[in-house]
Amino acid sequence: MDSTTIGVIAIVVGLAVGFAIAKFMEKGKASKTILNAKKEAESIVKEANIEGENIKKDKIYQAKEKFLELKEEHEKVINAKDKKIAEAEKRTRDKESQVSSELAINKKLSDQLEEKIKEVDYRSEFFEKKQSELDKLHKNQVQQLEVISGLSAEDAKSQLLESLKETAKSDAMSYMQTTMEEAKLTAQQEAKKIIINTIQRIGTEEAVENCVSVFNLESDDVKGRIIGREGRNIRALEAATGVEIVVDDTPEAIILSCFDSVRREVARLSLHKLVTDGRIHPARIEEIVKKTEKQIEQEIIEIGKRTVIDLGIHGLHPELIRAVGRMKYRSSYGQNLLQHSREVAKLCGVMAAELGLNVKMAKRAGLLHDIGKVPNTESEMETPHAILGMQWAEKFGEKPEVCNAIGAHHDEIEMKFLISPIVQVCDAISGARPGARRQVLDSYIQRLKDLEDIAFGFGGVQKAYAIQAGRELRVMVESEKVSDDKAAQLSFEISQKIQTDMTYPGQVKVTVIRETRAVNVAK
Repeated sequence: MDSTTIGVIAIVVGLAVGFAIAKFMEKGKASKTILNAKKEAESIVKEANIEGENIKKDKIYQAKEKFLELKEEHEKVINAKDKKIAEAEKRTRDKESQVSSELAINKKLSDQLEEKIKEVDYRSEFFEKKQSELDKLHKNQVQQLEVISGLSAEDAKSQLLESLKETAKSDAMSYMQTTMEEAKLTAQQEAKKIIINTIQRIGTEEAVENCVSVFNLESDDVKGRIIGREGRNIRALEAATGVEIVVDDTPEAIILSCFDSVRREVARLSLHKLVTDGRIHPARIEEIVKKTEKQIEQEIIEIGKRTVIDLGIHGLHPELIRAVGRMKYRSSYGQNLLQHSREVAKLCGVMAAELGLNVKMAKRAGLLHDIGKVPNTESEMETPHAILGMQWAEKFGEKPEVCNAIGAHHDEIEMKFLISPIVQVCDAISGARPGARRQVLDSYIQRLKDLEDIAFGFGGVQKAYAIQAGRELRVMVESEKVSDDKAAQLSFEISQKIQTDMTYPGQVKVTVIRETRAVNVAK
């Protein structure tokens, strides 16, 4: 029993005694009341002592249980440590036996190696003797030839080399020129034929996407319900979808603005459901947006499945199918990414068939070449899309030919397979056709200016003009400073500078013009 309990008991006893005395004085029965109070106090003290003993026994019992638990845990830890030590000893013994066996094998191999070395030494001595005999015979023959011809060996060798060098150079230049002309003619004809046939067999649309969608209304009265009291509905819709909703004076129309086509489509479908249902309030808006997002996600998977079925591609990983479906809601320079990838896949299939390559693998690489443009996280957005697409393809079990074609279609890695240049060419064909893509006017003008600046960076350049939408650069040079040979070299150097320093679609033709004028005046 602790001191607090005893103090409480003493206070209770004092109060009881005082109460008894007061009662006794009031009624005049002091002796009897005092006696009763003492008895009551004694009973209270007795009960307190019994309760204290019980508490003491409980505490002792709990302490014993805790001690047993700690003891059991300690024994478990000791047993685990003993087990680990035993395992370590076993591993050590295994290592020792393995090392012993390896030492025995190494000793045997070293004995065999020594025997081989002795055999090689013997053979080398034999060959050295034979070589010395041959050298003596060759020297005697050379001396006899020098006596007969009246020329030393070095003079005869130099004369023979000079005559052979001139003849070989002339023949090599003639053969090289003929071969290069035939190769250029044949290669250009075959390449043009394959590319023209491929382009002619593919029919595509020339639609251009924007960053805004127009949602048509039956009447302008619906605009007030969409905005809501103090704009709460439109704020809730913008917060839930991440799309800017522009309500202006345009009759019976609302503009949805967002760079992300998926969000824009979610907002459009949600608005359609809300207007059709008629119940427009923040709670209902959040519910409809969540349902629409699930619907769009399911639609993305269905689009991916339909695309791979249409192209005859089998065994594609579900994550890659989902990435293909998401490409419907992405665009590159205004060109729909899914339509572009389908077009590239068809082009690759046709071109691979013309060249006798694997058509299905070419289609597969063409469809997946731009999957890196639909990243899932912000960290993936920092990786070039060709490298990211290649990493995804490797992760989901695509063949090395397909992975290399994806990663190399912008020359960011080396091409190792034949379908890699096919994907690159078909990507350029799809993106460079008229109406396929749009470019920002500022970047277009800047590219033309950069082309002209590169030309002016070389000596002797008088004028430079970027023509044919930046597909050709014409350079006028000063005839006094630049010769005809120098003009050809200048054209090559400018083209190499453009190739290394600039990014541009298709190819740029560099034409250097040098003219000489003779002017006289008749008086």
